[in-house]
Amino acid sequence: MRRREFLKYTSAGVASSLLSGVGLLNWTSRAQASSITRTLYITDGTIAQPDGSEVYFRGFSRSENSLNVPGEALVVQAGDTVKITVINTLSSDHSFVIDGLVDSGIISGGQSKTVEFLAIAHGSYLYYDKLNAPYNRLLGLHGGMAVMPAGSSSELYPGSPSFVQQYMWLTNEVDPIWHDAVSRGQTPTSRFEPRYFTINGRSMRVPGHAEYGDPNIDSGYAMDTRLVGSIGDRTLVRILNAGQCIHSVHFHANHVEWLATNNQPHSEVWRKDTLRLPNNMGGIDVIYPFEAPSDAWPPVSRGHYPMHFHDEMTQTAGGGLYQFGIATTIAFE
Repeated sequence: MRRREFLKYTSAGVASSLLSGVGLLNWTSRAQASSITRTLYITDGTIAQPDGSEVYFRGFSRSENSLNVPGEALVVQAGDTVKITVINTLSSDHSFVIDGLVDSGIISGGQSKTVEFLAIAHGSYLYYDKLNAPYNRLLGLHGGMAVMPAGSSSELYPGSPSFVQQYMWLTNEVDPIWHDAVSRGQTPTSRFEPRYFTINGRSMRVPGHAEYGDPNIDSGYAMDTRLVGSIGDRTLVRILNAGQCIHSVHFHANHVEWLATNNQPHSEVWRKDTLRLPNNMGGIDVIYPFEAPSDAWPPVSRGHYPMHFHDEMTQTAGGGLYQFGIATTIAFE
């Protein structure tokens, strides 16, 4: 049984290509459209949760011997031709879907399929497995794609407020009973009761936990979830929800600029500190401005602040371990 392969991050930028994982997205704009190719492997394995429980997952992975949950983030430009080969290493049927853009149809166990599509419109998209819905998606078969406006590296959509860096966060809820049933080829019959809550496949750890501060495990320190910037480093955060629950996203220190919901730009840019994240593949796009916190006295330009969800269930693991759920750190440096 495969265990999760932790992604390694470097400071090198990746232009006009797929990145090694979700999180901080590097992008250099191009004058012309291009062709982007990538291979994803449908694999399975177990991932240890904050209370030590091993839970079964499936993922769109980087190799046939790894398990990546969520799948790698694709960053392309509007007008690009994208070609994805999906190799199903499992015995069960699966699929690769981006709503409105591509649907692979059934990819039988042990088979592969290549899909090709045009990245038509800028925005933030979830790719996922729509078969055996919603179980395959909830078990980890999902990932994100960012489509940048043609010729731009600093806008969500043409004319949007600008940013200097961007992240992608994918949230999910984990019911281990459901995961176990699917691993045995069964359809879950129990009520959905999530016990673990993740952001980019990880949960928060707190001081005193053996994994606290481990950037490979702790979402408060992982480079793909932890927002890091200095005053003026306006940061776009693309938040996609693969799970079934509606959530309340809460940022400390600054209000964010709420640009879009479900790829629909708002007629006005709202400034809020708490935002509604739609469920079942919903998404929101916000800019964290990295401004000096207005309520700090004396004024400060450095410090650490939390981002956590205000719906209390998402702060727990195992049904009661407070602060071990969806949360991360905002670091002014």
